[in-house]
Amino acid sequence: MSKFNNDKVMPRYFAIAVVLTLIGFAIIGKAMYIMTAKKDYWTQVASRLKRDSVTVKPNRGNILSCDGQLMASSIPEYKVFMDFQASADDSIGKRNRDSIWAANIDTICYELNQIFPQKSAAEFKQHLLEGKHKVQKNGTIGSRHWDILRRRIDYNTFCEVHNLPIFKERTYKGGFHWEEYNTRRKPFGTLAQRTIGDVYIAKDSAKNGLELSLDTLLRGKNGLMHRRKILSKYLDIPVLSPEDGVDVVTTIDVSMQDLAERALVDELKEINGEMGVAILMEVKTGDVKAIVNMTRGNDGKYYEMVNNAISYRCEPGSVFKVASFLVALDDGVIDTTMTIPTGCGVMEMHGRPMKDHNWRRGGYGTINVARALEVSSNIGVSYLIDKYYGRNPRKYVEGLYRVGIHEDLKLPLVGYHTPMIRMPDTKTTDRSKYWSKTTLPWMSIGYETQIAPINTVAFYNAIANDGKMMQPRFVKQLMKNGEVIKEFEPVVLKERIAKPQTIKTMQTILEHVVSQGLGKKAGSRSFKVAGKTGTAQVADQYGSYHSGVTRYWLSFAGFFPADNPRYTCIVCLKKSGLPASGGGMSGVVFHHIAEGVMAQNLKRSVDDARDAESVLTPDVKKGNNSAANFVLASLKAKGSVSNNSNREVSKNVVPDVTGMGAKDAVFLLESRRIKTHLKGRGKVKSQSIHAGSSIKQGMVCELILD
Repeated sequence: MSKFNNDKVMPRYFAIAVVLTLIGFAIIGKAMYIMTAKKDYWTQVASRLKRDSVTVKPNRGNILSCDGQLMASSIPEYKVFMDFQASADDSIGKRNRDSIWAANIDTICYELNQIFPQKSAAEFKQHLLEGKHKVQKNGTIGSRHWDILRRRIDYNTFCEVHNLPIFKERTYKGGFHWEEYNTRRKPFGTLAQRTIGDVYIAKDSAKNGLELSLDTLLRGKNGLMHRRKILSKYLDIPVLSPEDGVDVVTTIDVSMQDLAERALVDELKEINGEMGVAILMEVKTGDVKAIVNMTRGNDGKYYEMVNNAISYRCEPGSVFKVASFLVALDDGVIDTTMTIPTGCGVMEMHGRPMKDHNWRRGGYGTINVARALEVSSNIGVSYLIDKYYGRNPRKYVEGLYRVGIHEDLKLPLVGYHTPMIRMPDTKTTDRSKYWSKTTLPWMSIGYETQIAPINTVAFYNAIANDGKMMQPRFVKQLMKNGEVIKEFEPVVLKERIAKPQTIKTMQTILEHVVSQGLGKKAGSRSFKVAGKTGTAQVADQYGSYHSGVTRYWLSFAGFFPADNPRYTCIVCLKKSGLPASGGGMSGVVFHHIAEGVMAQNLKRSVDDARDAESVLTPDVKKGNNSAANFVLASLKAKGSVSNNSNREVSKNVVPDVTGMGAKDAVFLLESRRIKTHLKGRGKVKSQSIHAGSSIKQGMVCELILD
């Protein structure tokens, strides 16, 4: 018989099913209750526990000079605020913040005045009380985010402010809080400002210069942090650490940059110039050691506003004549002995008068090719170029392209403009591109072209470098944590811009331009300088050459020392009205830069600094050397004592006293009854009675000392 009792088991299963059903209904009911009646409450709880992703900003990389000095760096700055409603009630519930502020506000304002003396304590007090009594939109009194100062402060100042009464309390209790920013600082101020570049701090974006060109490298990579809110506090959980930007090592030399800037600004003030540019390059590597861009502001002072060295294209003037003659010399159509009939300084070129700068004084007459560059004769250059390339101007322009004056330098700087040297085209309807018969002669002397100073200095650097054209280099290395992660090697743009003999000839001519031509003021007495002057009339801002005031673009481009070139430099000045001279104005700046750079680069051997008197033992004079021998023996030094100093001499003959001191010589002679007369100081150079002569009574010997 089965032990299972169906009558007893089934009611139990039914009871369990009923209980589970009731529990299910209860769960559903509770869920519906939470989703409706308790929705707001649980939404607030969820917001407190919400897990957010927060971006962590990396530190921006530094920009360094060639020797590792900081030229741009990111440092923290702070903006400080006050929450006047923080901890308004104490633990008992009584409001006591007013009494705390009343007791401390005078001290706080006095200390703020000591830290920021430009604002009085009374002004600070009025400002803080205004924030304390401000009525909020919700009716509460006291600003929650009142700025104590309207500007940012550095870390040291922040620490001083944070240490004041009330301000030093915890944020939720005292109410003092802050916002941290990364700002860009330049320890050397405006030095190379436009080349280094600037940054929009608020937007965290670069403006210009290397800051913009290398922004992705300097910026680094953002990190990620998860933030979990627990009650009124946040817990930060790092997920991905930020990657700081790399440090950029430039080719700029701070001392050379400062030297070039001061020399340029001094001359701009002297001539009341509108704008000035100076570029200093290292010949072998193409490293830009200094680059200055000065523009006169509305207040009459000079600032780095635009990087005109790479972006300001204009007609270069006579510095372009070197390129014209280099093409002709390289093509073999001219040589330095060829003569040119420049006449009285005025020559008609296809219906237009071509003039030399001294045409009012009668011109240069007949001169050779080398002399034409030395005196910068417009007629001399344009006559030969028109004579040999007039029927085929394309060959001349192709020659300009060949020698590198038209080369795209591919600079790592935003704003660089490549040269504009147009090919012959008589079919175009664009008047600015139309090629007429007068285009070639005027192009040959530096007009009807558009070239930035950086291209001109790169061309002259190629001449100094025996024909090898280097790309101007602004960045040498990328570093991270003190280690070099990338090296930027010098880049050769052209292995040879002309035949070696042509380059040698041009180097000699450019040296003569300075030694015996118009570039004398750029020269130096200490070393040889080679270069070329340039003076060009340029258009005004409206594109006109005849607006009442003539503007001039004055330049000098060259290299030094000429016999072993180390540096190439170009100086360009823009001014209105006469006098205007490339050699007399730009050449002066070049002179100061060259002299200063060479003085800074003087390197002597340690041996040259040795004090000869402290190292070498002086010669010991002839005479009684017993005392000298004792001193030398004590010092364990070998003195160059004359072997004849102690030699026994017969008392009946006149002794040889040359080389002795006066004391020993007189003693030796008068001990033999010979009277002495002395002339001069020092050692005995000669004696009137020859040594070895027999002594006679009444003898007088005259000793000449030197």
